[in-house]
Amino acid sequence: MNLTHPFLDADGDKLREECGIFGVIGAKEAAAMTALGLHALQHRGQEAVGIVSYDGKDFFARRGLGHVAQVFSDASMFAELPGEMASGHVRYSTTGGQGLRNVQPLHADLARGAFSVAHNGNISNAMHLKQELVNKGAIFQSTSDTEVILHLIATSRYPTLMDRLVDALRMIEGAYSLICMTPKRMIACRDPLGIRPLAMGKIGDATVFASETVALDVVGAEFVREVEPGEIIEVRQDGRVTSHRPFGDNSPRPCIFEHVYFSRPDSVMGGHSVYEVRKAIGMELAKEAPVEADLVIPVPDSGVPAAIGYAQQSGIPFELGIIRSHYVGRTFIQPSDGARHADVKRKHNANRALVEGKRIVLIDDSIVRGTTSMKIVQMMRDAGAAEVHMRVASPPTSHSCFYGVDTPERHKLLAARMDVQEMTKFIVADSLAFVSIDGLYRAVGAKGRNNACPQHCDACFTGDYPTRLTDMAERSADEDQLPLPVGKVA
Repeated sequence: MNLTHPFLDADGDKLREECGIFGVIGAKEAAAMTALGLHALQHRGQEAVGIVSYDGKDFFARRGLGHVAQVFSDASMFAELPGEMASGHVRYSTTGGQGLRNVQPLHADLARGAFSVAHNGNISNAMHLKQELVNKGAIFQSTSDTEVILHLIATSRYPTLMDRLVDALRMIEGAYSLICMTPKRMIACRDPLGIRPLAMGKIGDATVFASETVALDVVGAEFVREVEPGEIIEVRQDGRVTSHRPFGDNSPRPCIFEHVYFSRPDSVMGGHSVYEVRKAIGMELAKEAPVEADLVIPVPDSGVPAAIGYAQQSGIPFELGIIRSHYVGRTFIQPSDGARHADVKRKHNANRALVEGKRIVLIDDSIVRGTTSMKIVQMMRDAGAAEVHMRVASPPTSHSCFYGVDTPERHKLLAARMDVQEMTKFIVADSLAFVSIDGLYRAVGAKGRNNACPQHCDACFTGDYPTRLTDMAERSADEDQLPLPVGKVA
């Protein structure tokens, strides 16, 4: 979502989706409905929120830093966002990218009329395109890659706005789900590989779009279907719906990590309940990596469904051996090393009466840098656990994501630097195992991974990126050509 490196939490030890989007056309109090939908998507972005509405004559916008409930704390605020069409966006900020100028939806007055866009994903050639546009005289107001889309539409030579949008999308690579608004219509689309999700629903005569089906549930909309990969859906003010497929047929590659962690467990993704998939991952993990133990304990909250599946498959009792505080926000300033180490205990605390003397299986969704896993394993030992066996409901995260997820640089990923045996020693566990890539695919309903034509984007596990990474390649080329520092001899 941004042209700068993504912001990470204190430990950088959780993968974060960078945004969620929601839009509705044909509903009274559309902005209020949008805020409610964004609240259901709050887990996808917790640092900024924006809503743009249209009342038939003018566009109105309100943006702010913070949670949806903080920025839209008073119902009277929706009087400033009139109209029966609105779209909204929640996001995480990034290094160098904080502040209101990057809060979406972005809005501009183009030659063919006003246009707003909310974007989930990441354009992997955004820097390349931006440089070309700047060289032609374009002036950028933000560091967001989403603004590149606006400039490409504005400079397209095609006569109609829809043609200009298609022209712009043909020039970009990477991942995107978009909700756009013009004075006459709402437009929703996904990239040709469908990497990032987008669902369509109906409530009365209104049409609703959202990153996840849970947002449709919360506003009372009925799920209709997913926006197909490469599809552009146009909804006019009178309710007419038109589907365009300008990119031909492609083999979809939706992000498999949506099933592992990003989406809420009460969402449906690709026709599968996210909760049931996570349980199935736990079952696969129990088959692939059994261990003699007394208790199966999830790292809350993301490890819970997989831990239930592991316990059901293995017959080992499931217990809440770690209690999570729900009142700890993300920590931006850690004044000392001691405070950093205490941070995990403020979020999680061992249930000593349950854990003491027991052989435990800890279930978590992923290991990124490994720092949190190490602290939680130590917490279990401090609480008197006799053995601590770590099981992870995803394959090793060994590669960075360039499609809208804020993974660290590859050299900071534990699995890029160590094999499983070395990782086991690093987190000081008695054993460590990850679900296999084929086990993960089986959990989402496939027979296994089709290596010739993978059914999902799993680049963070395999390094098999489904699109070109132009910006990354050009940056690497520039680094290779850097001159030697003055005074240095090769």
